Amino acid sequence: MKKLLVAILSLSALLVGVAQAELNNPGGIGGVESLRGASELEDTRPADDFKKYPRDQVIESDYVYQPPLIPHQIRGYEVSLNANKCLACHSWKNAKEMGATKVSVTHYQNREDAVLADVSPRRYFCLQCHVPQADAKPLIQNDFKRVDSLRTE
Repeated sequence: MKKLLVAILSLSALLVGVAQAELNNPGGIGGVESLRGASELEDTRPADDFKKYPRDQVIESDYVYQPPLIPHQIRGYEVSLNANKCLACHSWKNAKEMGATKVSVTHYQNREDAVLADVSPRRYFCLQCHVPQADAKPLIQNDFKRVDSLRTE
């Protein structure tokens, strides 16, 4: 009987705690705000406006060894096991005719630095490293300094 009474009291204390938590947190997100803002996961909000991709200017690198940014729109580009739209213009075979930048010679080397006839499988999925340049504000506040700020003259 004593164990049953302790179990009932424990359960009632737990239920009171849950009810109290719901009163203190009516939104249910625990005061945490994501990049989407303070909204429930199930809520749908309007999509952000499309970013502007300036073709007439080149955005400089922000850090050493940064992969070059893509200076054009890539919406609808397929980069999969079956196709790589980037190579239609940027492969060594097509670059001159298309007026595009050639893929770096480093992308034709495997892990042992052997030169391959085609782009190395580890460098085939371009969009893992290269992203379209966009004039977009940072998602969160930060104190990042561009690589130029590190130069000593």
